[in-house]
Amino acid sequence: PWKRNNDFLRQITLVMGQRNQLIWDIPVIDSFDRNRVIYRLTREEYRERLDELVELLELGELLSKPVRNLSLGERMKCEVAAALLHHPRILFLDEPTLGLDVSMQRRLRTFVEQYNKRTGATVLLTSHYMADVEALCPRVVVIHHGELLFDGKLADLVRKFSAQKTLVLELEESQEDLSRFGQVVSQEGSRATLRVPKQDTAEVTARILRELKVQDLNVADPPIDEIIDQVFSRGMA
Repeated sequence: PWKRNNDFLRQITLVMGQRNQLIWDIPVIDSFDRNRVIYRLTREEYRERLDELVELLELGELLSKPVRNLSLGERMKCEVAAALLHHPRILFLDEPTLGLDVSMQRRLRTFVEQYNKRTGATVLLTSHYMADVEALCPRVVVIHHGELLFDGKLADLVRKFSAQKTLVLELEESQEDLSRFGQVVSQEGSRATLRVPKQDTAEVTARILRELKVQDLNVADPPIDEIIDQVFSRGMA
């Protein structure tokens, strides 16, 4: 890689949430054609891959528009398509969902996941959006100031650093004090969120069901962003 050989570099692509590779003042399709030349695709390869990406990302109406006339979500879809026309073996995604609405974030994650499964490409994602990490990353690397704090499966990260469980309760009637069951994170009317030590989850859940009139109860790990925060805290300790 350090030799920066052109044949090697053609196997890599980078998508950044706040930087363009598409040319601002020309139609999207012209930027795509420029990439065809750069990556030495035959016209047959280009047409086949373009048709596939247009269908998967719903780009049909965007191809003739100048990039400056696209919304952020539309531009990101076109940026991803431009980056994948040459079927790279390694895909770097730097904050790919930054600034996108929830619906577009979900669609982009789904597409990247499908691309990975279909082509076997390696996807390296850097993101502050934990929803991106949860949706796309079976393996997680946590780095803080150049120090490796964790490298492994996301499920192992949760097991190692999450000492608590979150209980979300929907009760038939509101309760004045639920602190006897655990740490009260929030309570509004008949709905409450508690935190309890992981090893006490079964016992506390049984007590709640025995002592309260419960309409619904959900047990889950804390949000992944809180777990990542714990990883950083331990790493800096």
